[in-house]
Amino acid sequence: MNVKISPSVLAADLSCLGDEIARAEEGGCDTFHVDIMDWHFVPNLAFGPNIVKTIRKMTDLPIDVHLMVDNPQVMIGSFADAGSDYITVHVEVVDDVPVILKEISEKGVHPGISLKPDTPVEAVFEYLDSVEILLVMTVFPGFGGQNFIEASYERIRKIVDRASEANPKLILSVDGGVNPDNASLLVNAGVNYLVVGTSVFKNHMAVENIRYLRKVVGR
Repeated sequence: MNVKISPSVLAADLSCLGDEIARAEEGGCDTFHVDIMDWHFVPNLAFGPNIVKTIRKMTDLPIDVHLMVDNPQVMIGSFADAGSDYITVHVEVVDDVPVILKEISEKGVHPGISLKPDTPVEAVFEYLDSVEILLVMTVFPGFGGQNFIEASYERIRKIVDRASEANPKLILSVDGGVNPDNASLLVNAGVNYLVVGTSVFKNHMAVENIRYLRKVVGR
């Protein structure tokens, strides 16, 4: 299984974003993850379509946009047009999940769905065959640098068991507290896409940090 590493731009030094992107790419990352926050769904405010446009000019790698917002429906078009390759919405705030997933697909973007740590994993089971990426939050969304929630392993295993029949090609992503100490455990549990923030961008050493993380997971 090829494990993808996606640096979370939220943890980058925005005063030298171009350099941060270049270093992460040199280190061998696979995509870039962009968290969008509205101060309603989560207690923080971050980014808009312009950050995606900016990153799009800096790299040809896929851009994975995570909409942590109350009304993702009104943002799909703007983020698709900005250059997003993946757009993930939260199951907790979408009234009609199939409709919004179809809308994302019709924009030529890969659709995804996410859930918070206190949302039962069963909430996403019926959509596993309709999404390309499932993002499991392993901290409560809103801020970077939080500690990984240990109960996440069991949640991941339940999803893997269901996805093995519903969608064997599912990209199973985790975001929150991912670091070299738990990365291999997550991969062994069935994760194939690691969103990593602080552990990549700390000390402006994305090249070394990503290469070390790749060595740890061994794939």
